[in-house]
Amino acid sequence: MKDYIEERAVEIAYYIIENKATVRQTAKAFGVSKSTIHKDVTERLLQVNPSLAAEARKILDLNKSERHIRGGLATREKYLHLEHS
Repeated sequence: MKDYIEERAVEIAYYIIENKATVRQTAKAFGVSKSTIHKDVTERLLQVNPSLAAEARKILDLNKSERHIRGGLATREKYLHLEHS
């Protein structure tokens, strides 16, 4: 694996942990795809730094477990906004 990919994977993990960021937020911040973020954290980072990968994974799993709630809140906001227009 190339050095810059390893460095990016580590930077992504620190970003996710510090900001409790979602995959989408992280992808936007780093200018890469969601697939790249996911692959960096779940596969590449495991080879480079397994303990950091486990920490980042906890945050991603938490975000995944909450996503249905966030989606519902976003939909609620959308329709509340439409009512007031």
